[in-house]
Amino acid sequence: MLKEIYIRNLAVIKESVIPLGKNLNIFTGETGAGKSILINGINAVLGQRCTKDIVRTGCDKAMITALFTDLSAEVCAKLDELGISHDGEEITVTREISADGGSVARINSRTASASLLREIGSMLINIHGQHDNQILLDSERHLEILDDFGGDNTLLENYRKTFRELQQTARKLGELKKREQESAVLRREMNEIIEDIGELELSADEDTVLEKEYQTAKNSEKTIRAIRDAVLAISGEDAAGDMISEAENEISAYSDDNTKLGEIYERLSAVEIELSDIASELEGIADKVELDGQRLDYLTARLSAINKLKRKYATDCEGLVGLYDDACRKIMQIENCGDEIKELSEKREQLLHKVTEQAKALYEYREQTAKRFTERVTAELEFLNMSGVVIAVRHEKGKLTVNGMDTAEFLISANKGEEPKPISKIASGGELSRVMLALKSVIADKDSIPTMIFDEIDTGVSGKAAQKIGIKLKEIGSVRQVICVTHLSQIAVMADEHLMIEKKLVDDRTETHVTVLDMDGRVSEVARIMGGDNPSSLMLENARAEIEKANEWRA
Repeated sequence: MLKEIYIRNLAVIKESVIPLGKNLNIFTGETGAGKSILINGINAVLGQRCTKDIVRTGCDKAMITALFTDLSAEVCAKLDELGISHDGEEITVTREISADGGSVARINSRTASASLLREIGSMLINIHGQHDNQILLDSERHLEILDDFGGDNTLLENYRKTFRELQQTARKLGELKKREQESAVLRREMNEIIEDIGELELSADEDTVLEKEYQTAKNSEKTIRAIRDAVLAISGEDAAGDMISEAENEISAYSDDNTKLGEIYERLSAVEIELSDIASELEGIADKVELDGQRLDYLTARLSAINKLKRKYATDCEGLVGLYDDACRKIMQIENCGDEIKELSEKREQLLHKVTEQAKALYEYREQTAKRFTERVTAELEFLNMSGVVIAVRHEKGKLTVNGMDTAEFLISANKGEEPKPISKIASGGELSRVMLALKSVIADKDSIPTMIFDEIDTGVSGKAAQKIGIKLKEIGSVRQVICVTHLSQIAVMADEHLMIEKKLVDDRTETHVTVLDMDGRVSEVARIMGGDNPSSLMLENARAEIEKANEWRA
């Protein structure tokens, strides 16, 4: 429960410590005293959006700290999940709002995001204000209220699990059917790739390896041709060897008589011998250089085919292999698509049958819940001085949605004999407040939220109806903490803890103070609400009597 709120520099509240009891806490005060500021402060620690305008003029920041105690097992489990300590089953939640517009939130001094505050806050406090009456005007929310009243969401959770599985299956089936429609073109494209590339049986780096071998082979051919040409130049017909031999013959007859010519003759003989040796050596080298003409032809043709595919598909040899593998995979998927479509179609039919049966069971459960709901709410409305009011639930079957196959809308007849009609068309503000209070009352024991806040639940009501609202709040307060802001004495007298919000002028500045009232203070405040400022002694006596009478009431 919310045990204490500390507020500093929040609008007209300079500083205030507000203790709260575990049952019915009532806040009263004159119009404009700052009751709405209190609610805004609580909303801030619950992670709701707040603006810099709520910071007290001239201050750097506003701060609100809430102390929560007696945490439920559900809240403790969530805190454990988030790694937040909760010694003694209590936590403090703080929200600071800077004058420049920024804000900082903390849970037990640990920095927290606003979304985290909202997540934790939704498990700690349920606030009902005038805007919440809009839930009653929105028929789409009525099924949710009905389920909250039912209290057992097992059927709904099982249904939603199957429904989501059906959605996923239908989505995948649609994708497969679309892929099947597109598969004819894709099949042709993939088969072309498989035919082009598969025929070559490529390896990832084959082009690089073949290119090296091809260059080596080409170089061998050129080497042999050069050697053969050199041999022909030396020893072929009319080659160098023959010319040297002819020159040698020409001077041989004169070499004996001429010493110089004899030397040249010997040199020519030596050159002839050297050229013959060179020719022989070149022949030997040529014989040792390997040349496989067939291999060269193969390399030439193979590289030509590979390079053609590389240009066609704008990639290298490794990319061609990847294209081939991908095409094989896609062809396999296309082949398997028909079988998968058949399997998924059968699965969808099974899930559709299952989810339809679950929806029927959920509809029947809600049908029974609606009967109990109308009986309970009608009883509550009768107690709240709305005797003769008939409330009904228009519960109809429709198409399957994530919430089931049914819809629900609350109908009301404010006058006996009239057919019930949608609440949004006939209910007044005061009736909406009492209907909402009736709903809150019948589902009060269905959730684990320990604190309920009612902000001016009494709008549009007075007299006996207001008294009944007070009793109902007291009744709810017997099972959980209730905080209520009111301007009606019939509700104020029911308080277990009565707190007064009032404005005071301090050093020429307005400040709002919150005071826990004792018995005399309660008498004065209730008398003020009844008859205005400066109540008479009779009014004070009446106020005391009403308070004492309310104190005798037990839920």
